[in-house]
Amino acid sequence: SSLLVPLILLPVEAISRRTSNFRLLELTDLNHHLLQMMLRKAPGTFQHSQHVALLAQSAAEAIGANSLLTRVGAYFHDIGKIRKPEYFTENQAGGDNPHDRLKPSLSASIVRSHVTDGRALAEENALPDAVVDFIAQHHGTAGMNVFYHRALEAAGEGDTVVKSEYQYPGPRPQSPETAIVMLADAVEAATRSLEKPTTTKLEKSVRRIITDKFESGELDECELTLKDLTTIADAFAHVLAAMYHTRNIEYPEADEIAEAERRNKGER
Repeated sequence: SSLLVPLILLPVEAISRRTSNFRLLELTDLNHHLLQMMLRKAPGTFQHSQHVALLAQSAAEAIGANSLLTRVGAYFHDIGKIRKPEYFTENQAGGDNPHDRLKPSLSASIVRSHVTDGRALAEENALPDAVVDFIAQHHGTAGMNVFYHRALEAAGEGDTVVKSEYQYPGPRPQSPETAIVMLADAVEAATRSLEKPTTTKLEKSVRRIITDKFESGELDECELTLKDLTTIADAFAHVLAAMYHTRNIEYPEADEIAEAERRNKGER
């Protein structure tokens, strides 16, 4: 039966264009060759994707969405960054940012390409359509505001800056699951840059990001309700508080302990 099940499921999935839980469970294996390639070539992106998966799975469970699909989608949503990992901040360990030397239009083109590169890699490696959707939709049609602002600032008299050239290709999220990964992706990236994150800072950041996505229309096609968004925000805040509580512990060095011991003995 263990041999027959995959043989039966593959044609059924192809005909119905639905992905079974059996197939999704296979894709949760972090030894998948694409995920291992990401770990080697873009370790920062690999870590980011794991954090996004934690956030997204928790939120999906909270609103009754497909948490297994959401988790797998989060694992693979950024695989396109494997092609040019050094152009994404999470992989710039040395602090050197190649975008500082590029025109804004070229920077935007490179960053936008991780979506199309990701779709190509997914199709080459026969990932299910349901997973490819996360790659295509996790930025929707959002703008790359950093590069757009730089282009506006650098534009001379008579130069025209075309806003659409500084936007992701879309489409916008078409399901609650892809929308959750979009939100988790934005939240993880934003909160990672917070200095000395507190529970209040994390909650404010989460709600601001979700509000921005809602007001910009990026969530118009995914069937999430306002109640769902509140529940998602609470789930994100809960997971982030647990993550950053661990990170904020400052362990004393050996010489600091020795100095404290000397002071303690001196007082006696």
